[in-house]
Amino acid sequence: MRHHRYNKNYNFVKEPVEFDKNTERNFLQYCLGATLYMPGTKDILSKILNKELVDITSMVMCLEDAIQESDLITAEKNIIHHLEKIGEAVENKLLSIGDIPLIFIRIRDLGQFQHFSQQISRKQIRILTGFVFPKFYSQNAIEYLKEVEFLSRKHDAKLYSMPILEGKTIAYQESRREELKALKDILYPFKEQILNIRVGGTDFSSLFGVRRGINYSIYDILTVRDCLADILNFFNRAEDDYLISAPVWEYFLAYKADNIRKFLNDDIHRSLTNRTPILNDAIDGLLREVIIDKANGFVGKTIIHPSHARFVNAMQCVTQEAYEDAMQIINSEGGVIKSAQSNKMNEINPHRSWANQTISRANAYGVIENDLSYLKIIAG
Repeated sequence: MRHHRYNKNYNFVKEPVEFDKNTERNFLQYCLGATLYMPGTKDILSKILNKELVDITSMVMCLEDAIQESDLITAEKNIIHHLEKIGEAVENKLLSIGDIPLIFIRIRDLGQFQHFSQQISRKQIRILTGFVFPKFYSQNAIEYLKEVEFLSRKHDAKLYSMPILEGKTIAYQESRREELKALKDILYPFKEQILNIRVGGTDFSSLFGVRRGINYSIYDILTVRDCLADILNFFNRAEDDYLISAPVWEYFLAYKADNIRKFLNDDIHRSLTNRTPILNDAIDGLLREVIIDKANGFVGKTIIHPSHARFVNAMQCVTQEAYEDAMQIINSEGGVIKSAQSNKMNEINPHRSWANQTISRANAYGVIENDLSYLKIIAG
């Protein structure tokens, strides 16, 4: 896998690197980017076998909210069929592990997970990157994590967990901080198993009877913003080595490449800040929210439509100025240095954590010339 494969002609300042499920965790956690959620009943086997999913680098096949309970057995069989056929293609040298998106399964509950675990074979599980756990609470966390640990040992395969922090215990202020503290203590011994922490923006919104509109972001919903802020405070501390993915954007409208090319000379950040239209309300809203995601330390984003992938992943790129600042910081021992652009100070020790994360993001998504380059990547 490699980000921005749809745009083969783009001239990066620094090219993004290749990755797959066996890539070392500390870098792989940056590579998820736009993670596409889809029903477990969906048939995408031919698209994977024919390498048609050029925009998609990570995906979740869902056995929870995306399907009806009556479809659960059908969905499980569909997922196992996908993994079996992809495994056969790898064995027959028709695909390599690097040709396959990072595949995760979102389970329904602990009982369903344990039942599903008994059905899956070693060949199938070697295609998986891991599991996603909805409604992840301190009461069920250890059981989920130990089951993944057991599966990894049983099949001699590296498997990751991605807990989703959502639901009443985290949403409601009176219980949130105690719950987050308990979860942090539980996760610590399993840290190497945790590839990514995800957040349920839609789930939080529903608990307060609100829904963000197309022309504003999740951060404008005060109760949800408070949940996200506390999750970041507990899990996005520099010393903890967790990455948190941003909540899903719910809207999608059609667009054409010509619409993007029309705006290629615009400063996308200025336009979004001033609410000057770029493509349409849905895409502009997504881009605006991703900018705020990044500013707050989220890396990547849940998506529910494949057309969103290139927008989210393009916005993860690092500009040449930011990359030069980061390299200057990590190659210096201390003190304060004027940036290469002579427009800011780089204070070495306070900015070192930011610099390390920026270098990892640059390796995963590439380095682009400046802010004007985002739309050029998206246009393809």
